[in-house]
Amino acid sequence: MAELSIYEVIRRPIFTEKSYWLAKNRRQYVFEVADNATKPMIKQAVEAIFDVEVEKVRVMKMPAKRTVRWRNRRTVVRKPGYKKAIVTLKEGHSIDLFEGVS
Repeated sequence: MAELSIYEVIRRPIFTEKSYWLAKNRRQYVFEVADNATKPMIKQAVEAIFDVEVEKVRVMKMPAKRTVRWRNRRTVVRKPGYKKAIVTLKEGHSIDLFEGVS
């Protein structure tokens, strides 16, 4: 397996009401990451891209969104699953991408 670059580890930030609240109140930022990314890889990528210090990384696999078709009772995947990382930054650090308009 080829080594991932730091730009392949982090796919995109996740913007939801909860992620905005986490960023504002707890210094935690949410990202969609590559399926084979590890916690040290995610920490290194966030520190390199955003020039911040990471305190903790939590990772979870989000399940696929499935639905049942009414006519033939078949299960269909509407949205594929992905891997999500919640990154906690050290005191005094923030990522401007999540801060909004100032």
